[in-house]
Amino acid sequence: MAARLMNGTWVLIADGEKALILENQTDHEDPYLTVLEKEEQENPPNREQAENKRGRFNDGSGMHRSAVDDTDWHQLAKDRFADDLADMLYKKAHRGAFESIVLVAAPGVLGELRDKLHQEVSSKVIAEVPKTLTNHGLGDIETIVRKELENG
Repeated sequence: MAARLMNGTWVLIADGEKALILENQTDHEDPYLTVLEKEEQENPPNREQAENKRGRFNDGSGMHRSAVDDTDWHQLAKDRFADDLADMLYKKAHRGAFESIVLVAAPGVLGELRDKLHQEVSSKVIAEVPKTLTNHGLGDIETIVRKELENG
């Protein structure tokens, strides 16, 4: 049986930099999501965060040299944001703020988040939707999430 958006179900909409926590105020047939919380992280592109040019090192004897990539600070910030979201959800779940939640995030972010969720939160996840909806309006989110859950 497919998951359903019941009254009180939370919906997390996230990408690597923004997150919305929404709550369904009605039923699955005609969901009405309201914004409970907005999270946003300042995460400029990697080129604006990196301080050094790519490094080089010798491959041993001879004239061979190889490039070494600089740390991807942008990706590290996205991973840290997933850590922060998982921690925030755990605190809210532990206080009994929600009984069920749907995770909607870009596929990579969803994977990162899934790996970091505490068991107390994981047990409340009724569905996962691998889509980026952070720049969609609430009406579009309601429609897309309802359809994804019906088809899931």
